Amino acid sequence: MMLPYSLLDLAPINQGGSVAQALNNSRRMAVVAEQCAYQRVWLAEHHGMQGVASSATALVIGHIASATKNIRVGSGGIMLPNHSPLVIAEQFGTLEALYPGRIDIGLGRAPGSDMATARALRRDLNSPVDDYPQSIRELQGFLGPSKGEAAIHAVPGQNSNIPLWLLGSSLYSAQLAASMGLPYSFASHFAPDQLYDALSIYRHHFKPSKQSQSPYVSAGLMAVVAQSDEQAQYLFTSVQQQFIKMRRGVNQAFSAPVDSIVGLCSEAERLMINHTLQYALVGSQATVKAKLAQFLAATQVDEIIVSMPIFDIEARLKSVELFAECMT
Repeated sequence: MMLPYSLLDLAPINQGGSVAQALNNSRRMAVVAEQCAYQRVWLAEHHGMQGVASSATALVIGHIASATKNIRVGSGGIMLPNHSPLVIAEQFGTLEALYPGRIDIGLGRAPGSDMATARALRRDLNSPVDDYPQSIRELQGFLGPSKGEAAIHAVPGQNSNIPLWLLGSSLYSAQLAASMGLPYSFASHFAPDQLYDALSIYRHHFKPSKQSQSPYVSAGLMAVVAQSDEQAQYLFTSVQQQFIKMRRGVNQAFSAPVDSIVGLCSEAERLMINHTLQYALVGSQATVKAKLAQFLAATQVDEIIVSMPIFDIEARLKSVELFAECMT
């Protein structure tokens, strides 16, 4: 297939595990991803979730970058409404200085948390949507060439020219990425409904920019690859349980797999899971390769970024390796 493939990591905290274990697992996974020629590893910003250890995203990116040598490391994403553009420029400018030519900034506009937690992050929840594009432009300014007349300078940050991506699960983000001439990553791993419309809008309305002369789009997929379809389906029950909990408003650590989710959820919940995760690549290498070929033929994306929601770290590392073999 010879398409760039990358890894999305939420640093899952397992039931019975710890934050330290989760972060060490993420470090191990990034090392294996680099050995298997993944293009980049991105960490996702979420807050107040018992099963996610990557809330201090810039710190975790540094943790991953220090364990690797060449693979790009970045955010998938940083939720810009939670932060001032200057803070992001300083944090990622520092990372770029420490790990030159390896840092990405993927940006989103959701809070990455519940509303109570979002309020505790001390950003204005009532700001208009127009603030998001303006914040992106401010961030670009802080990361760009130093302007002597400017009242505010991002140090570190200025002259780093770290590439920006826009992330999204809606048509709004596709339109914005196109109008700003930025690469775009669509969250088809949990929001499949608007995938094709978003791709069409982005490509049709793309305007070249200093960063990107042509549209470049990646798509998010969940992937659980094992020696057999049965083993992969067993491992996949962890993330299925997680989606059941989210639907019920239950905030718990990442679940161990079970033989079957039948009996753990209602028929409506099962249908919801199947719909939401319809693009998940679950199975043996042969099964995953066939599903992936169909997805790539239908979407014509430029890059794939996969999340590996697997409880056991050894099985997760094996899935990382097996998926890479599917891409070559």
